[in-house]
Amino acid sequence: MRILALDHGTVRIGVAVSDELKMIARPLEFIPAEPFTEFLDRLKFLIKEQQADLIVVGMPRNMDGTYGEAAAKVRAFIAALKDVILVPIRTWDERLTTVSASKALRSGGTKSSGQRERIDAAAAAVLLQGYLDSLAP
Repeated sequence: MRILALDHGTVRIGVAVSDELKMIARPLEFIPAEPFTEFLDRLKFLIKEQQADLIVVGMPRNMDGTYGEAAAKVRAFIAALKDVILVPIRTWDERLTTVSASKALRSGGTKSSGQRERIDAAAAAVLLQGYLDSLAP
């Protein structure tokens, strides 16, 4: 079984997946956020295809640790997911995941213009790796 991570955005939702040992995260893809029914169809397919037994959703926090408007949107997103997804859902602090993903893509040779299509899945992988690292003894 694997873990899927979702980096929620208003336009795209990044998806990452763990390996079977739940030690390493890798970017998988991004899914358009709208229409929501098509997003749900694709997510259900990925859950089945990847044999996911947990979904980790990035929870945006302000740098001082408080929750803002973006967190309220993610809470609403999670509530909508829980109505149709049977896999357990957890949240994970996603502060600076997009910044870290962007730096990693640049250091890997991806130009800024080529990042748009890859940044969401890479940010999901960064947040998933943080979650996986927290599980290690």
